[in-house]
Amino acid sequence: MAGFLSVLKRIYLTIYNWTIFIGWFQVLYMALMTLKESGHEHVYNAVEKPLLLAQTAAIMEILHGLVGLVRSPITATLPQIGSRLFVTWGILWSFPETRTHVLVSSLVISWSITEIIRYSFFGTKEALGFAPSWLLWLRYSTFLVLYPTGITSEVGLIYIGLQYIKGSEKYCIRMPNQFNFSFDYFYAAIIALGIYVPGT
Repeated sequence: MAGFLSVLKRIYLTIYNWTIFIGWFQVLYMALMTLKESGHEHVYNAVEKPLLLAQTAAIMEILHGLVGLVRSPITATLPQIGSRLFVTWGILWSFPETRTHVLVSSLVISWSITEIIRYSFFGTKEALGFAPSWLLWLRYSTFLVLYPTGITSEVGLIYIGLQYIKGSEKYCIRMPNQFNFSFDYFYAAIIALGIYVPGT
C-alpha cells in the first residue's frame, strides 16, 4: 500500500510541476513576443491570465508542505509565495495604473525564467528520480541574476503602487463600524515593503 501511495504521489507531483511549467512558459513566451511587437506597456495585458493562474497555483505548494507531499519547510515557502501573490493580486491586478511600467516586464521575465527552471527541475526529478546536472546547475546558479531583478521589480512595483493605493482607499476599512476595527491598505503595503529588507 505504501508503495502504491508513493507512486501516486510521484505521478501527481510530476503532473503538477509540468502543468505549472507550461503556464510559466506561456507567460515568458507572451511577454517576450509582446515586448518585441508592442513594447513594455502592453506586457501585463498580454500575460495577465496565465500569470494569475500560474502564480496562484503556487498556493498548492503550501498545501503540499502541510500534508507532507514535499519536504520544503512552510517557513520558507509561505513568505515567498505570499509576497508574489501580494504583488500579483494586491498591486498589479488591483491597481491597473501600475501595469504599464517597465518593471512589469522585468518582473514577469525574472519570475517566469526562474519558475520554468524550477518546475522543470522538480518535474524531471519526480518523473525520472533524478535531474540532469545541467538543470541542477541552472536551478542553483541563475538565481544570482534572477533573484535581484525579481526582488527589485517587486519592491519597485509596490512602491509605485503606493500613490494609487493612497488615492483610491481600496481595501481600507474605516471606523466606525460594527466590528470597531480599521484597516489601511496603504500602511499594509508599507509594512510589506519593510519586510522585503530583512527578507533579502
